[in-house]
Amino acid sequence: MEAMRAEAVQEAARAEAERAASEQSRAQAEEAGRVARAEMDRIREVLAESQKVEEDAKERARQAQRQAEEDRRNAGEAQEAAEVAAMEANERARVAKQAQKEAEERLKKGVQPVVVPSREEVEAAKRRVQYMEGLFHFAVAGVAGGGKSSLINAFRGLRNRDTALGAAPTGVTETTLAISRLPDPNKENPFVWYDIPGAGTMKMKDWQYFNERGFYVFDCIIVVFDSRFTMTDIATLVNCKHFGIPTYIVRSKSDTYIRNIMLEMGYDSDDDDGDHTLRKTLYAEAREEYIVETRANIKQNLKDANLPDQRVYMVSNSVLLSVVKNHNLSPQIIDELELMRDLLSEAHSRRCIPAR
Repeated sequence: MEAMRAEAVQEAARAEAERAASEQSRAQAEEAGRVARAEMDRIREVLAESQKVEEDAKERARQAQRQAEEDRRNAGEAQEAAEVAAMEANERARVAKQAQKEAEERLKKGVQPVVVPSREEVEAAKRRVQYMEGLFHFAVAGVAGGGKSSLINAFRGLRNRDTALGAAPTGVTETTLAISRLPDPNKENPFVWYDIPGAGTMKMKDWQYFNERGFYVFDCIIVVFDSRFTMTDIATLVNCKHFGIPTYIVRSKSDTYIRNIMLEMGYDSDDDDGDHTLRKTLYAEAREEYIVETRANIKQNLKDANLPDQRVYMVSNSVLLSVVKNHNLSPQIIDELELMRDLLSEAHSRRCIPAR
């Protein structure tokens, strides 16, 4: 019995020891699991923090790159703007310098700067010349004795002796001391022609000629010269360019100058009834020389005045009269027909005159 009890006690002791060992193992396992979970949580937190730091670093890098690109772009735009501003400043300086140079050259030559009239001066000038809306106002200007009056008579289809019909008075010297207003006798032509006194008849500077005569109110200005293109003519063209007034350069008395060249070539007027072939040959050569020299002279004068090149029309009053009055084309015609066509075209385009 005693032996059995002792064995039972031992068995119970072993069972208790095993239970205690099992409890200890379980407790150790639970602690190990807790520690492992805690470590995993810490690792996840560290990893998350690391990822956040990495993302923040990447974002800062992207922002830095964007800022750098923006700075480069701004720097490029600023540089480009600075270059454009510098170019514009240089261009303004060049234009100003060129304008100063041209002004100085014109002053040396007697061509003064353009003077802009006031509105009151424009209205007063219109009243003086009896400017009428719906009409086209041609001003014929040039130095004294240049053939303006004879040219106006031819434009109007009148001979110089047709004074009863309203022909402008003509003479060897300047006969016009005041502006003459000469309506076109052809009622189909809504034109008014103005015979402007030559600058040589007045005590005024070349550059004053334009403003004193109120040229700025006319629709078109015909600058007439015969032997020499003057500074008055240049001043008129400079002012017309400023005011946007169309101009036509006309050399008058072409028949006289061609005949003078023929005489220099050896032509004898006493032989008019003789060798007609020789006369035709000399006339053709003299005509060509006259045309070439006139064009070259005007081209150089315009260039010297810094004016754009423009055509010069060479005419003879008798030939022009034949074109206007009789619609005949003389063998001596040079630019008369084209001058009339261009003037009529100008009037048509600016005043809507019916084309015929």
